[in-house]
Amino acid sequence: MTTPSEFKFTDYQPYDFANRRHIGPSPSEMEAMLKVIGYDSLDGLIDATVPAEIRQKEPLVWGAPMTEREALDKLRETANKNKPLVSMIGQGYNGTITPPVIQRNILENPAWYTAYTPYQPEISQGRLEALLNFQTMMADLTGLDIANASLLDEATAAAEAMAMAHRVAKSKATAFFVDENCHPQTIALIKTRAEPLGWEIVVGNPFEDLKADAVFGAIFQYPGTYGHVHDFTGVIADLHAANAIATIAADPLALTLLKSPGEMDADIAIGSSQRFGVPLGYGGPHAAYMAVKDAYKRSMPGRLVGVSVDSRGNRAYRLALQTREQHIRREKATSNICTAQVLLAVMASMYGVFHGPDGLKAIAQQVHRKGVLLAKGLEALGFTVEPETFFDTVTVEVGAFQSLIMKNAVENGVNLRKVGDTRIGISVNERTRPAHVEAVWDAFGGKFSIAEFEADYRLPQSLLRTSAYMTHPIFHMNRAESEMTRYMRRLADRDLALDRAMIPLGSCTMKLNATVEMLPITWPEFADIHPFAPESQTAGYREMIADLSEKLCQITGYDAFSMQPNSGAQGEYAGLLTIRRYHRANGEGHRNICLIPTSAHGTNPASAQLAGMKVVPVKSRDNGDIDLDDFRAKAEQYSAELAACMITYPSTHGVFEATVSEVCDITHEHGGQVYLDGANMNAMVGLSRPGDIGSDVSHLNLHKTFCIPHGGGGPGMGPIGVKAHLAPHLPGNPATDAEGGAVSAAPFGSPSILPISWSYCLMMGGEGLTQATRVAILNANYIAARLKGSYEVLYKSDKGRVAHECIIDTRPLKDSADVSVDDIAKRLIDCGFHAPTMSFPVPGTLMIEPTESETKAELDRFCDALIAIRAEIADIEEGRADRDDNPLKNAPHTVEDLVGEWTHPYSREQACFPPGAFRVDKYWPPVNRVDNVYGDRNLVCACPPMSEYAEAAE
Repeated sequence: MTTPSEFKFTDYQPYDFANRRHIGPSPSEMEAMLKVIGYDSLDGLIDATVPAEIRQKEPLVWGAPMTEREALDKLRETANKNKPLVSMIGQGYNGTITPPVIQRNILENPAWYTAYTPYQPEISQGRLEALLNFQTMMADLTGLDIANASLLDEATAAAEAMAMAHRVAKSKATAFFVDENCHPQTIALIKTRAEPLGWEIVVGNPFEDLKADAVFGAIFQYPGTYGHVHDFTGVIADLHAANAIATIAADPLALTLLKSPGEMDADIAIGSSQRFGVPLGYGGPHAAYMAVKDAYKRSMPGRLVGVSVDSRGNRAYRLALQTREQHIRREKATSNICTAQVLLAVMASMYGVFHGPDGLKAIAQQVHRKGVLLAKGLEALGFTVEPETFFDTVTVEVGAFQSLIMKNAVENGVNLRKVGDTRIGISVNERTRPAHVEAVWDAFGGKFSIAEFEADYRLPQSLLRTSAYMTHPIFHMNRAESEMTRYMRRLADRDLALDRAMIPLGSCTMKLNATVEMLPITWPEFADIHPFAPESQTAGYREMIADLSEKLCQITGYDAFSMQPNSGAQGEYAGLLTIRRYHRANGEGHRNICLIPTSAHGTNPASAQLAGMKVVPVKSRDNGDIDLDDFRAKAEQYSAELAACMITYPSTHGVFEATVSEVCDITHEHGGQVYLDGANMNAMVGLSRPGDIGSDVSHLNLHKTFCIPHGGGGPGMGPIGVKAHLAPHLPGNPATDAEGGAVSAAPFGSPSILPISWSYCLMMGGEGLTQATRVAILNANYIAARLKGSYEVLYKSDKGRVAHECIIDTRPLKDSADVSVDDIAKRLIDCGFHAPTMSFPVPGTLMIEPTESETKAELDRFCDALIAIRAEIADIEEGRADRDDNPLKNAPHTVEDLVGEWTHPYSREQACFPPGAFRVDKYWPPVNRVDNVYGDRNLVCACPPMSEYAEAAE
């Protein structure tokens, strides 16, 4: 034993904190796992898995990995370069106060932010209830029948509303009318969506320029971007007389005081819930909403939470109707939406629960009164303030003094909005204080005290709201912090997220979201910046985005990145629009054919259709690879019209295809561009670069490969990387470049979550990122090896290897034991696991992706569970277990199965404590198996009366 006096510095072994944080297996565990697979070294496994011809030549290098403290210091230094002034810019983004109880228990709580999309309802009841509250709140505020569970942002929601209007309108017109008082970014995104689909956009005054019989729909802003509050009842009646659809983009806080869109007979209402407690964050993430009349509910895009029952008849929530519709309808899908903004919708719903209808109304009244006081002071100074009636925004004519006043305001710590060359827009909000109002007056040359003025109301009397809203008891609960905390805890306990167990979803990469990476997102220097704040105040953000972009370029082999897309599917859309603009710039706008393998993710063909392309499917071979002969034949057949191909690499089947470069070469030979879907980038970082193997553009799922948490189904980030020739055609600024193909409301999408990915790269370094990829491949191959003999792994390379995920074939079990893939998924819940991806890309199979974050112990627990399930299936096959009444058919089991009458031929212990399940810390699903058919046939998408809860509990 070495004594302190004998210690030498050469004996010191530095501890690899970075690898031990993100990489689950220890070195000794890796050795044991490699033996099971049949390799002596990790290098040997990687060489056998990743084709030599696509391996990158140079390692990733950008300096030594940072420790957690160094990374936080770097982030603090960067954040301090931002200047979070008091924002009174408005334009759809407003200061808000996040109740600390919501910040700590939702936004900063891994039980909420590490959960996956609630496709498995039995383990998602907490999230689903919170989203049902969101739907109920938005339906009530808008006065419409049904609301969805969130969209990406207000501007994309407006574009979705236009597309929905085109689907449901009986008008044969091909033009869409846009209120000139809509926010500029909304108008920009509507134009982006309309152009590839051949729809004309008419922007004008709704009361002077709208010709109802010439459009299939129209959208109006309420209140308008410059403050106007109009009653659209008359113009909506004209639209309906012409068989057209009316949409109102409404501020939900204003709707606590103003007549609802439903009372104007609007068909659709959209808007942002950002000011319901969600920080500005330089533009996002924020949850948009959409509400519609009951007649149109089956045409509404996005997710919809519905009420159903479980096998005991107890109430249970689930996603209803068009869930993952794009996977079913593909190029015929009405939307490519895959990611929502669940975490932010949950925050907004909790804000509604916390404040209740009376609290929201009080906040709205306070906001309006502050706006009136502001206007009175400006009028006292002799300025013309418009409009006469308003909610929270006024526009002031200042003539040649615009620049001086804007400069004075900034010096006083306040940002105002430049409107044209002679006007200034000012919006007050929940965070506006008397000192801020006085600072604005000072910028205009006035030295007033707010006490000198008396507030009154300047809301239009004819538009004052008289209808009730948020009447459900959930919005009237005791909002003491103790009760709020317990309510959020109860909901969290009903869910299974990464903080409880491995989530082995193929194609979804549910990896660690490290705590240190999450810390900066609530720092004021990141959280309190308006997306259209002056560049001089956002130096920190821009420095971070530039450095992250540079690192992503090195990782991918591309030359430029756009951070604007708010999701992977939006990244697909943005990439295809970039290709479309490239062809048009080269005088080849006729190119509109997109070749897509039949195995592709369903959003691929949906995105191509939205980008104005025609999808031509390409066959897959029996081993899952692209059928190269069919691909070549289709490329030759459509050579003159070929715009692009869309491929996923490694393939959707979880294999590195050796022919990928040949696919790229064929596409280029016929004048097309290659879109490589980056969903599986976690198998490539540091080993292979899309830009080197022939791809022209890819999106990266930062909420997968680069550690942004899934948040229960959103936020997401899908930035696109492109080769140099495509860089001039990337999305433009939505606020200033109306024809630039913007795809998100904010220039950088959802930048407040980019510190997560940036700090991940800083702390891992190039070597650490590469090791993460290698271990992700190791973990997947270990699972495949351990399951050998119990399940068949459907696709492997010619050397018998899988990439970062593997597909196990459960289809034969349907014939041998009448056990479906759904039965296995539900039985895994009893074992304490989220199921792998079901029936994609092959129906009746399970696609497993462990990521690098899981330890050997957790991998073994999962494999033990699956092997035990296979043994239970063997009992059915061999007659030892009843074919209809067995643990798989009745899974999942709840704590209720431990009490009362027990009539099943298997024991309660087998039911509730199968291999893999913890005894002490067991996860108990709150409901038994949910009845999907009942939920769709009896569609209820708002909070049921409390009496029904009582009845269900009896």
